[in-house]
Amino acid sequence: MARKWKADRIPDQAGRLAIVTGANSGIGFDTAQELGKAGATVILACRSDEKGKEAAGRTLAKHPQARLSVETLDLASLASVRAFAAAICREHRRLDLLINNAGVMMPPERTLTEDGFELQFGINHLGHFALTALLLDLMVGTDGSRVVTVSSSAHRWGDIDFDDLNWERRTYRRMPSYGQSKLANLLFTFELQRRLEQVGAPTAALAAHPGWTGTNLQRHSGAIRRLNPVFSMKPWQGALPTLYAATASDAEGGAYYGPDGLMGLRGYPTRVATSDAALDFEAAERLWRVSEELTGVRCTVRRLGG
Repeated sequence: MARKWKADRIPDQAGRLAIVTGANSGIGFDTAQELGKAGATVILACRSDEKGKEAAGRTLAKHPQARLSVETLDLASLASVRAFAAAICREHRRLDLLINNAGVMMPPERTLTEDGFELQFGINHLGHFALTALLLDLMVGTDGSRVVTVSSSAHRWGDIDFDDLNWERRTYRRMPSYGQSKLANLLFTFELQRRLEQVGAPTAALAAHPGWTGTNLQRHSGAIRRLNPVFSMKPWQGALPTLYAATASDAEGGAYYGPDGLMGLRGYPTRVATSDAALDFEAAERLWRVSEELTGVRCTVRRLGG
């Protein structure tokens, strides 16, 4: 990537169908907007239907040719995830891009999802795990499809404590909890890619992180939020690693993309390194099995028609 990669380098996306979770704000909004601008049909998967429609309206005001729709998806509810996935599979015969973007960051107190999971682990990992599993057959039936999961440099703070994934035995600590969920995103991505390769599926799994990008995701993060005006990137730039992973011809399955600047905080998309913990094959395999048990959703990777 000799020249800095920007959204104007996104290849033509006409004829492609994309789902972006959490598309009503932050980098999710800019990701969906740029994909729609490039010609993709984009489903904005949002917890609030009202906010999703407002976001779609903002994009259509700038890019009236964009093909957008809004569907309700609450990743804190497995019932909502199942209903959303069932509707997508009923209404569509292909799915080119699944952008697992939505998330929650460092709520001050331990909070549970509808299904009793710690909120960060439940939304950031388990909700997206179940969503991907339920849409996977649609994706592996689509040549060139990609699953892009948004992680974070905070995965380096994380440790997968299989004895206490929901912070029931330990005193809740919001930063390590967030780090655990973001480490889980990477372990899931790399295990998904391994399984896709094993069956020769035409789908790739990739991960990305936005560096230090100022969004409302950080509303509970104290000092980080206060420093945003000085140090953070705008959401359009924070969305670039996700867009690169989703659309660039040289983006590779099993790779992790983020900003190219100092410590990965700012800059333009490049392939970046992970912590050693993110490359733990045994932990990834175990997390996969545990995620199936917790969600009740089997994630079977197979090549359709193969």
